[in-house]
Amino acid sequence: MADHKRRVAVASSGWKAGYRLTPWWALVALIWAASRLVTTTLVLLLANVQGANPWTGASPGYAEFANMWDARWYNIVAVAGYPSTLPLTAGGEIAENAWAFMPGYPVVVRLLMVLLGQPWAPVAVFVSLAASLGAALLFYRLMRTVQASGTALFAVVLFCVAPMSPVLQFGYAESLYLFLLTLALLLLLERRYVLLFPVIAVMALTRPSGLAFALALGLHVVHRWLARKQDPFSVRERLLASSVAVFSGISGLAWPAIAWVATGSITAYTDTELAWRSAYIGYQELVPFTAWFQGGVWWLGMPLGIIVVSGLILAFGLTLLLPAVRRLGTDLRFWLASYGLYLLAVFFPQSSTFRLLMPMFPLLGAVAQPRSAVYRVGIVLLFIAGQWGWLLLCWGVDGADWTPP
Repeated sequence: MADHKRRVAVASSGWKAGYRLTPWWALVALIWAASRLVTTTLVLLLANVQGANPWTGASPGYAEFANMWDARWYNIVAVAGYPSTLPLTAGGEIAENAWAFMPGYPVVVRLLMVLLGQPWAPVAVFVSLAASLGAALLFYRLMRTVQASGTALFAVVLFCVAPMSPVLQFGYAESLYLFLLTLALLLLLERRYVLLFPVIAVMALTRPSGLAFALALGLHVVHRWLARKQDPFSVRERLLASSVAVFSGISGLAWPAIAWVATGSITAYTDTELAWRSAYIGYQELVPFTAWFQGGVWWLGMPLGIIVVSGLILAFGLTLLLPAVRRLGTDLRFWLASYGLYLLAVFFPQSSTFRLLMPMFPLLGAVAQPRSAVYRVGIVLLFIAGQWGWLLLCWGVDGADWTPP
């Protein structure tokens, strides 16, 4: 018995020594690879029972299955670009079209398609996988600015196995966007304002984000100004931080402006976005801060819909005040609040809401803080079960499916 305990102790000390000597980037890469193996297994299990649908035949291969839904729109952008004339429905309204999908991701995929001589599907998956690895590496760096290494590493585990993580290896822009967003947040926390300009420019043309990030930057500037006696805020830094905030706001308006110039319609982009919610509430004008309440009433009726949405807004605000979230630091909470406000202002809640919440991933740093082994194993298993649930609910296609991812 004593010999057995001694061998266990030696093995344990050897494992701990090996862990301490392994570079952080290698640990993150191992976590990422293991998580992709789990997710790929789940995706292939679902693909095997997937019936014929508008995008694939029955039991499609991985690359085909990973490029359903909006991946087809990104494919259209990559090979055909954007329409100069907005398509119309039979009733004369703006129909769904490619202007809703920004060019950052499809341009990167298209360049690799030309260089490698490969079709869209496998290249799109490759780009998403590569960007997701980059995002995981940067997320560790981001968390290390506010947390100990062990907690930061577990936050990476949660990022890689999160319920929405299958999207990180599909033909969607989320991986590339999260890579750019994580880099932008890291640069903000490190106060490297000059480097934010090119990152924001590309990020704002990958997923809608410029306006939310501009608000977070504006709050950052105000906070630094108010705290300047304890945390010096030089004139140079004031000018740079303010300039990058304004630049982010302009970047957030760039794509609607480009759509206007290309089509001749000042509302080309917003009308296109509104086409996706017409199946729920018909064609309506974009009135900020009304869509969630419209959605609440559509889903739950009056007055329950209004009550539930109001409760969600209150719960989110209280979440930002929790001690675990406060430990993430002021700037990350500024981003969470700004992005939450942006979603409240413009987004109509439906099954895509889960995916639209992905930019709030810094909250995983709060979820990662408890150190109980039972808690950590449990939350990982719960997240993996969430992946399967999301794949079944939103990705797999069952007849006339009305739950887009």
